[in-house]
This record gives sequence, structure tokens and C-alpha cells, in this order.
Amino acid sequence: MIERRNVVIIGGGHNGLVCAAYLAKAGRKVTVVEAANRVGGAAITREFAPDFRVSACAHLLNLLDQGICKELALEKHGLAMAKTGLKTIALSPDGQHLALSGEQVDGKVPDQDRVALKEFRRFMDKFAGVIARLHNRVPPRLASGQTRDLVGLGKLALDIRMLGREDMREFLRIAGINIYDILQENFTSDLLKGALGLDAVLGTFSGPRSNNSVFTALHRLSGNTGQSPGTLSLPRGGMGSVSQALAAAARQHGAEIRTSSPVARILMENDKVAGVQLASGEQLMAATVVSNADPRTTFLGLLGARNLEAGFAQKVHHFRVHGNAAKLHLALSGLPEFPGLQNDLLGERLVIAPSLDYVERAFNHAKYSEFSQQPVMEIIIPSVFDQTLAPEGQHVLSAIVQYAPRELKGGWAAGKAAFTDSVLTVLEQYSPDIRSKAVMAELLTPEDLEKEFRMSGGHWHHGELSMDQFLMVRPVPGAAQYATPVDGLYLCGAGSHPGGGVMGSAGRNAARVILAS
Repeated sequence: MIERRNVVIIGGGHNGLVCAAYLAKAGRKVTVVEAANRVGGAAITREFAPDFRVSACAHLLNLLDQGICKELALEKHGLAMAKTGLKTIALSPDGQHLALSGEQVDGKVPDQDRVALKEFRRFMDKFAGVIARLHNRVPPRLASGQTRDLVGLGKLALDIRMLGREDMREFLRIAGINIYDILQENFTSDLLKGALGLDAVLGTFSGPRSNNSVFTALHRLSGNTGQSPGTLSLPRGGMGSVSQALAAAARQHGAEIRTSSPVARILMENDKVAGVQLASGEQLMAATVVSNADPRTTFLGLLGARNLEAGFAQKVHHFRVHGNAAKLHLALSGLPEFPGLQNDLLGERLVIAPSLDYVERAFNHAKYSEFSQQPVMEIIIPSVFDQTLAPEGQHVLSAIVQYAPRELKGGWAAGKAAFTDSVLTVLEQYSPDIRSKAVMAELLTPEDLEKEFRMSGGHWHHGELSMDQFLMVRPVPGAAQYATPVDGLYLCGAGSHPGGGVMGSAGRNAARVILAS
């Protein structure tokens, strides 16, 4: 007989660890099985060159729920920040860079843009607050008729109504449209618009002119409950320190965590979940299985479509997971020069997106399964604030690079070297000595990310975040409240509400649903 207290969590990414901590804290017997040799999923720190360490995939914190930090006492488990409140530096080829911090901008922009930025941040932050309040709620089901779902829908309607008449109208007008039009309405500076537009498309298969890009901008601003919206932080020791603190919290409450333990399949018995079988052949029996893997891997890979109703399996198959971002790591012999940028700003978040049209042209290539010849980038040099990542006097650079479609025409085996060269060529336009100081380079394409982090499509967020893949329809109807059509099987990863980003809310929400079942 399978003990009901037994829970197996597939995947030791941050959401899986959060879920494990809350379930163990509530008295469940929890075992986390992670395929890699360390916990963290895409939030890890690893060495990519001798003595040079980097956050391998995710590299900044801007969504981590502060309630989780307090409830799991992550500071006591070693989580510390090397730097909080990072500025965004919009790099310009002519050295006339802009520094953005909240509603403030330093640099050469018209006075009307400075005034407009304050109003833009006011209403964007206010609208992001509506999304933020949804993070820690189980999405309501549509047309279920049940009281809890009606209450959930009522809360959402009330949140929107409480914006006030004018802001509510504006929220309903812009939430589903493109960021290009909104920025064009409000600003004149190309460099300012480019930087703000990049935040709306980073990690997505979309450009500034794509619908839903306002929504993804709001999602990015919706994190850090209890802090200023959009606050960017750099964890000391890299993103792996976040995962290590979560693992320590889970273990403290009694969870067992097993690494190097890939799951081969989810076991079924009498149409119910019975546990998992590892690649080694070992079986772990449990009445509850929680998957931190992406929805496609969970349903079509580990469970198998044969155990699903055909219509549901088809919905999962059509869940969009087109990875479009690559990750660049450079080991540097010294601090690179960025003409026009003071050295004390080199540790901030640097972005290459000189105009909205530049970003849109970069995206155009991806539509035809090509990589961008002039990509956009989010760059950090974390060793400026965290000397543990590189030898003394040397540095590491980490960059998210777009656009790089998972299904590249001709394949990544043939295209990787050419894309790496294109990326470095663009970097040289802003930092002429970058190649001469790079002693080692690593580029992870979406294909590499899919293999290393076991993410379908190499998509960072386990699936595109858009209005039709959000809230009560994420990932698909029938599995949008963490429970699935299979008795005993739950989801807790980024493919569930509220989506991608290192926030932990999906893990905590899933734990609450399991404990209430």
C-alpha cells in the first residue's frame, strides 16, 4: 500500500525546492529527485573556465517573492546579495549612454522624456501590481460555478476596478497590445525607448511590435513583493546561492534531496499515480508526484500521451515553447572598457538595444529560423561586485543574447560559431577591447540550454508567457490550478502560473493545493 504522506518531486529547480520545503514543513515525507549532479535547475553557478564561475542560465533576481524569503528564512541559510537596486545602462555606440533607475534617467534625453518617464513608471508599476497580486493565488477556473472560483474571479475584477476609472480604462486598453506603440506615444529618445522595449521582450519569441509585449513588460515589473517593482539584485556567489539556500531550507524541514537521479517515467496504478521510476531502474513509490519539469516533458515524456485524454494531450502538444535566447559567458583577463561609461557603472545591468526599430529588426531574423546578425543583449559583469566569481584582477561577463531560435535553419552545429562571432562583433562596437581581454568564451544556444537544463525548446520560462498562456489557462485548461487530470499528479514549475522567472510562487502555490486536497 502506498502511504499518502509520500511525495516525490521531479526536479530540484527553485520551484521544486520551494514546494518541497513547504510540503515537508507541513509534515509530508518528501523526496526530491534531480537529474543533474546539483540542485538548482537553470538557477545554478558553475565553473565554465578554470577558476571562473558564472550563473549558467538565469543571472539576475527581479521576481523572487519576499514572503518566501522570510517564511523559509533564506538569509539564515546563506542567501546574501552582492548588490541590490542595479541600474540599467542603455549603451550607445557613440558613448552617450543613459542610466535608468526607476523613474530617474541620467544622460542626454529631452526634458519631456524625463517627465514622461515618471508618468510611464507610475502607471506601469500600478498595473504590474494587479499581476503581482495574482502570483500567490491559485488561478480561478472559468465557468466552474464553484464558490472559490467565483471569489477568485471577483478578486481579479476588484483589483482592476480599484485602479480607478482612468487607470482601469488605460489598463484594459494596453494590457494585450504591443510595447512599441505605447513607447512611441510617450517618448522621443530612441535609446530610452529601446531600453524600455527590451524589458518587454527579453526571453520571449516576440518583438516590440508583437501583441502581448506590454503584458510581458508588466510581468517583469510584477516581482519582488514588498520591494520597488522591477528591483534587480545580484546574489553573492551567483544564482546557485539562491538554490542552495532553498535546498538547505527544504532539508531543515525534513525533505530528502537526491541528485544525479534522472526520472525515466511516472508510474501509474489503477489510473492513479503510484510513484516514479529512475533511469537506474529504482522505483520510488508515492501517492503524490509533483513535477517541476516543463509541461511537455511531464505529460508527453515522463507520463506518456497514452495515459491522457486525446484532447488534453493535443493541447499540451500545442503549448508554445519556442526558445529564442542564448547565453554568452566570457572569462576576462581584466575589466573591459566601455568608452563613455565610468568604471563604477560597469557592474550595473548593461543593455544593447539602441532603438525599438533595432530590436524589431533583430527579431525579424527569428521569424525565418535565422539568428540575429545584430542581436540585442542584457549584459552583466558580476565580478565587479562579487569577487568570488573570478581570480583577483580578472572578471566574468554574462549576457542574454537575442534572437537565437531553437530551430535554426541549417542547425546549431553549423551556425554556432558564426553566431558567436556576430555577438562578439556587436559587443566590440561598445567595448573595443572585449576580444583581446576574453581568454575563454562559452555560448549556450537554445539547443544547449535544452540539453543542459532539460527544458523543452530551450525556453527559459518552460513556455511562452502570453495572454493565452497565462493565469487560468497556463499551461493548458485542465492543468492550470497545479492539479492535473491524472489523480495524484501535480505541476509546480515555471510552465504553471504565474510563469517564468526565479520567483518561487508556483512552488508555494502547488504545495498549498496539495495540502488542501
